[in-house]
Amino acid sequence: MSDYSCDALIIGSGQAGNPLAKALAEAGQKVILVEEAQVGGSCLNYGCVPTKTLVASATRAHEARTAAELGVRITGEVEVDMPAVMARKNRLLDQSRRNLADSLNHDYDNLTLVRGHATFTGPHTVQVQETKTRTSEITAKKIFVNTGTHVAVPDVPGLAEAGFLNTTQILDLDEVPEHLLILGGGYIGLEFGQMFLRFGSRVTVIENGDQVLEHEDKDVCDELQKALEAEGVEFILNAEVHKVSRSEAGRYTLSTHTPQGERRLHGSHLLVATGRQPNTNRLGIETTGVELDEKGFIQVNDALQTNVPHIYALGDVHGGPQFTHISYDDFRVVRNNLLHEGPRHSAKKRPLPYCVFTTPQLGRIGLSEEQAREKKVPYRVSFTPVKKISRAQQTGETAGCWKILVGDDDQILGAAILGAEAGEIMTIIQVAMAGELPYQELEEMVIAHPVWAEGLNVAFRDLKKGK
Repeated sequence: MSDYSCDALIIGSGQAGNPLAKALAEAGQKVILVEEAQVGGSCLNYGCVPTKTLVASATRAHEARTAAELGVRITGEVEVDMPAVMARKNRLLDQSRRNLADSLNHDYDNLTLVRGHATFTGPHTVQVQETKTRTSEITAKKIFVNTGTHVAVPDVPGLAEAGFLNTTQILDLDEVPEHLLILGGGYIGLEFGQMFLRFGSRVTVIENGDQVLEHEDKDVCDELQKALEAEGVEFILNAEVHKVSRSEAGRYTLSTHTPQGERRLHGSHLLVATGRQPNTNRLGIETTGVELDEKGFIQVNDALQTNVPHIYALGDVHGGPQFTHISYDDFRVVRNNLLHEGPRHSAKKRPLPYCVFTTPQLGRIGLSEEQAREKKVPYRVSFTPVKKISRAQQTGETAGCWKILVGDDDQILGAAILGAEAGEIMTIIQVAMAGELPYQELEEMVIAHPVWAEGLNVAFRDLKKGK
């Protein structure tokens, strides 16, 4: 096929698709970017931007209510105006969407943004349903799939009939739930749980595993759960929900099996936060010969190519860790391999930092202790309660712990930082790991007093050999 509509067709304007479209256009290629919904992908529209905006409002309310602990008294009750909270979030979203759409529409003559649903009709061809009566046929030399994921709904009897809030819908809730039930104890469930508790809801988190955040070390998770429970979040662990019903008055009942026996949980609202699945079911991907795994994720190599070499997959749709910064790094991998000279870049074996925006925050980088054991990597480990750090004593933010793993060669293997400014501290450790600094460099470094990072001077004092 020689008569192509474009050099590059990008399906989905997420955190990998947008910058790739601009980079390829700047390189002189003719680019078509197709977006079915809002530009910006999950991060901008229903992920990081709106959720962290709402978390900020909830945090401010909590700080006002607890100011007396630091000797500051606020007369009168702290009230949350949910319509105003949501309006602030919507203003930020609308402005961000406009700015992004304007840059895509006006900054590049050789970049065209097409609105509509894209479906493959062959390895090089895609049909876009722009309106009910208008379709476009696009042929492309290279195709990049950046379609993301959607909410995974557990197969629980009665759930679909009862109805529920997903993690997108709850972002537009303009009322404070009286009692919010949350299915799922992952980072999304925990962030929403603490947020709505601070807005004024009673919150119960139901998790089928024996701990929250299943991929973290249990001692770290226990510290986080303890902090959330102290604030008022209720946790039901090892709970198998086997039936959901909803009364005429709109109240939910969840029937669950627990180690303590049968429990019936009642609430005014139900949020399902049990994970996500790829947006490949309506993509017509079967017409291309591209291979999927058993869950529908697109399979790629370390250059993010599928088994059909001119088709790539970027972001959450190819599986693995579903974080904005990983999607953006996917863009860098593809851009560098296609447009830059030098060594080939790989999407495998890259660092995986991430942060859970609860209070206390959790920042993670590198190996956990459980992962080190599974990989049989020799290690030493330190566990420092945050209350021992000078800055914590001054601010009153004493919940949490710093857990750091060190190898036999004194290189830092990984860290879980649970506490205030955890994401920033974790990033300092990531830089040290990238520079292959032995842990002693941080332990002996002159760090300004009394900043949070000063805790790195004491975090390695009690290194113990791993079991």
